[in-house]
Amino acid sequence: VQLQASGGGLVQPGGSLRLSCATSGFTLDYYAIGWFRQAPGKEREGVSCISSYDGEIKTYYDDSVKGRFTISRDNAKNTVYLQMNGLKPEDTAVYYCATDRGRCSMWHRAYGWWGQGTLVTVSS
Repeated sequence: VQLQASGGGLVQPGGSLRLSCATSGFTLDYYAIGWFRQAPGKEREGVSCISSYDGEIKTYYDDSVKGRFTISRDNAKNTVYLQMNGLKPEDTAVYYCATDRGRCSMWHRAYGWWGQGTLVTVSS
């Protein structure tokens, strides 16, 4: 199982970024993919998750990003995306994608495999 996150960068407040999580070694249909972030001095927190373990695709969002972030996946490319719009300075963090077999969880300890982080900086 491997994951590789990319797409971070510097963006002005109100701007957009799309993060990608390229996966290999497993089938997305049976694994949840979660996006997490960790700002300096803060705990790692769940941002969003996508899973189809129960036969239909389900998505989850932290309240802080609802209406601004959208998670999606492309099974043909084995890639999960996090479209981030309306970015705020408080979204600044290292973003990670993670996976484990089963349903979504917004708790980071539910995931056994992690990609490297990608830094998102929202600043003017």
